[in-house]
Amino acid sequence: MKIVLRNLTKTFPNRNKKIRQDVVAVNDLNFEIPDGELVGLLGPSGCGKSTALNLICGLEKPTGGQIFFGEKDVTGLAPEHRGVGMVFQNYALYPHLTVRQNILFPLQNLKGKDKLSKDEMNRRVENAAKLVQLEELMERKPSELSGGQQQRVAIARALVKMPGVLLLDEPLSNLDARLRLQTREEIRKIQRSTGITTVFVTHDQEEAMSISDRMVVMREGVVQQIGRPQEVYDDPVNLFVAKFLGTPPINVFHGRIKDGGAYIGEDRILETPGVEEQEIYVGIRPEGFFLCQDGPLHCTMGRVEVMGRDISIVSAHKEAMGNQIRSIISAESSINPLDDSVCFGVKPNKVYLFSKETEERIRL
Repeated sequence: MKIVLRNLTKTFPNRNKKIRQDVVAVNDLNFEIPDGELVGLLGPSGCGKSTALNLICGLEKPTGGQIFFGEKDVTGLAPEHRGVGMVFQNYALYPHLTVRQNILFPLQNLKGKDKLSKDEMNRRVENAAKLVQLEELMERKPSELSGGQQQRVAIARALVKMPGVLLLDEPLSNLDARLRLQTREEIRKIQRSTGITTVFVTHDQEEAMSISDRMVVMREGVVQQIGRPQEVYDDPVNLFVAKFLGTPPINVFHGRIKDGGAYIGEDRILETPGVEEQEIYVGIRPEGFFLCQDGPLHCTMGRVEVMGRDISIVSAHKEAMGNQIRSIISAESSINPLDDSVCFGVKPNKVYLFSKETEERIRL
């Protein structure tokens, strides 16, 4: 099921009575989610991603714009008539019901022409449980399950209705680190086996990058960038996207363009033919450095952290935002942590220049 959002906007009354202007939670969203893809809505808390999901689901009514499922306009359609499955952060399982009864519950509420026979309901429950590997746990209560198992019950309950769209609102937030990794892999496997168009809301960029076919990065209700995870990481359109994606995060420096080159302090790190002279921000990914005795970037040595196959060098530069720089280099590199300074060369494809005035990308 293809999902199309056109000029989708949602505003809420401002709780501060001194300010009459409404709060814009979602501002003129325009994008298409292709049939069968898993799309991650990504952004910091308060960016509007959960509101966008609630608009798609029908739990919120838009202030303006339209929502299409395929060619059908569902903007004014009630949630129960949209054919969506929703999985929430807190699972929302019924504690007094068994796993089987929790999965069965949505089917028991179907009325009229949608009502199913008992045999058909049981068949769907068994198929949904098998899909999420819960066959051995069907008679347990939620309190007898781990967090990851409870989340799988919530997913099975959403899938048992055979929805055209699956919506996941930060489904891994309540799990510990190991369970998060395991459960996100299971979600990806389930999505691929079912082929259901899925929208996955998260503030965790690692989650979004690892399982999404496509990412939508949002900030203050506005879409910043849409693309394949690696494309967005490698080619950010502005400073916000560059800083939001990446672990460790991108290193950002105050810089300037003059005489056809990009400077960080007195260090000329990159040639910039045809770019007008201006104050800029320079972003360098941690993996964008390499040790070079005569390298253009001169930094003060901090410490060296051995990470197995890689080495992380923590250094400083007076033009660095936060003053600290983290560089990841090969463990085969020779570095003396007792040196006072360290010199780096930079990989041009890992260096990004941004206008200091607009924070938009300056392309070379």
